[in-house]
Amino acid sequence: MSLSNWNILLFFFQIIATYRTLALQDVTADLFGSENSGTLAAFGDFNADKQTDIFIIREQSELIIFLADSKPPYFKPKVHINKGILPSEAILTSVVPGDYDGDSQMDALLTAQINPMASSVFIFWGDNNTLDTTGWVKLNKTFKDQPLVMDFNGDMIPDIFGVTEQSTTEFCSLIERDVVCQSALSSPINMRIPHANAFIDLNKDLTADLFLTTEGPKFETWISKGGNFSRATVLPETPPHSIVGQSSFADFDGDGYQDHLLPVCLDNTCQRSAIYLAKSGSQEWVSVLSDFRQSETVWSFVPGKPSQPLSLHIGDYNLDGFPDALVILRNTSGSAQQAFLLENVPCSSSTPSCQSVGRMFRIHWEQSDLGAIPNATMATFFDIYEDGILDMLVVNHVEGKRELLIHALKNNFEADAYFVKVMVLSGLCGSSCPGNIKPLGVNQPGPYVMYTTVDSNGKLKNASAGQLSQSAHFSLQLPYTVLGLGRSANFLDHLVVGIPRRLGEEDSGTKEWTAIIPNSQLIVIPYPHNQPSSWSAKLYLTPSNSVLLTAIALIGVCVFILVIIGILHWQEKKADDREKRQEAHRFHFDAM
Repeated sequence: MSLSNWNILLFFFQIIATYRTLALQDVTADLFGSENSGTLAAFGDFNADKQTDIFIIREQSELIIFLADSKPPYFKPKVHINKGILPSEAILTSVVPGDYDGDSQMDALLTAQINPMASSVFIFWGDNNTLDTTGWVKLNKTFKDQPLVMDFNGDMIPDIFGVTEQSTTEFCSLIERDVVCQSALSSPINMRIPHANAFIDLNKDLTADLFLTTEGPKFETWISKGGNFSRATVLPETPPHSIVGQSSFADFDGDGYQDHLLPVCLDNTCQRSAIYLAKSGSQEWVSVLSDFRQSETVWSFVPGKPSQPLSLHIGDYNLDGFPDALVILRNTSGSAQQAFLLENVPCSSSTPSCQSVGRMFRIHWEQSDLGAIPNATMATFFDIYEDGILDMLVVNHVEGKRELLIHALKNNFEADAYFVKVMVLSGLCGSSCPGNIKPLGVNQPGPYVMYTTVDSNGKLKNASAGQLSQSAHFSLQLPYTVLGLGRSANFLDHLVVGIPRRLGEEDSGTKEWTAIIPNSQLIVIPYPHNQPSSWSAKLYLTPSNSVLLTAIALIGVCVFILVIIGILHWQEKKADDREKRQEAHRFHFDAM
């Protein structure tokens, strides 16, 4: 074969491998049947069956919880909050599942607009498989925007944080289902609407801090120290451009610490766009994506609005240990609008602006499966089959239909990479939960996970993630963290989990596990909260493709050996029979 033919063959195989690696499969009918209408609102294991359920808003007035099932359609509408339960003028804007009264049952917090300038909060109490539609609670406080659900006081029960009148900050707890609101921060906050507030570790101590977006736009960081929040300059306080989207946080470059990702519009009409990154402890903004040109076509971000702000949805789709993103882009010279995958790749020599980070985003223009969904308005990651591989959910608007449609795309990622999936619970009831129900998935905001391992090249590898760090404006974060390990099948040397701390607790609140098996789900139960040595963890294994292939190869070798043994045994038996016949016909001279 000539060299040119060999190069052509290699190029062909490379195209085939790329297609197979990045191929997506539309499984909407398998998941939802004909019930795929509505707006994605949140995720959580509502009925404690170890499978993540989907919360969907319809007609801006109805909440439907689709429970995961083992038979198609795999998500069925089972729990409803219908029209007429809430005030008739209420317009639902978000849903945040969580255990708000500490009974280890998943409740549902709903935000609604009754007054256009304020956000009202309603909480429906959960009872394993149902929501109580008669004993719900309405907070006696209204917020200027959707609140941030966080664990402000470190008791592992979600609190409701927001800005009320006169720019004062308060957090509300529901002790024995009674609303108790208290002053939160020491100074007033002029919050930007829509805000991108977050509850995430920003100073590398494994304890969640408070990130606030204010008017200007400006950013404020309030560091948690001994359970108190105090103002500090950890991240740049001024964005690189005045028109910004929602802030996101991810360990972008794999150094074990969270980075601030910010999508921006470079002009007033958002014809030119970029994504910037700021590292903790640095005051420098670094561009990690500025090229939005596809041949002769220029794409850009869709300008945000309060009901649907410009945002990135983060997830490691190829399990290489570096988080990727899904985003909605529009054609600046036409009307096309669709979802695109942004892959986290090494910084190229042609983009010197990202050299200090070493990583950048690259847009996957060739994803025809995403391009087949026109007029997309939202796209996020979701582990459909609970196998550790993140699939995609895309919401789009169809002309002539009042309701949005939800599409499910299975990620047929075939390169055998590894992962660890970590879920941190509240640990409120330990081993004796009410009703003998052991919840393995009540959404808990604030825990932080970081691992250290050695990759296949012998280099040290780190990654970290926060659990449910944001809750407002369709952040659509998963109730667990999926951390990619790449193609290294080594054990995780160290995996550290940290939780929010109570007032006065300085050093407690973290625990380390060693020798964690790859392709496993670790469920951490931090009970008691102030005694990390007593925390427990349950490990569930998810066999990878290599394990299956090894098993097939082993079985094949065994079958092959058995066949060889059988053939040799058969040949030996034939030889013995032949020898016996010859012995029977032999003339015995001794008998003469």
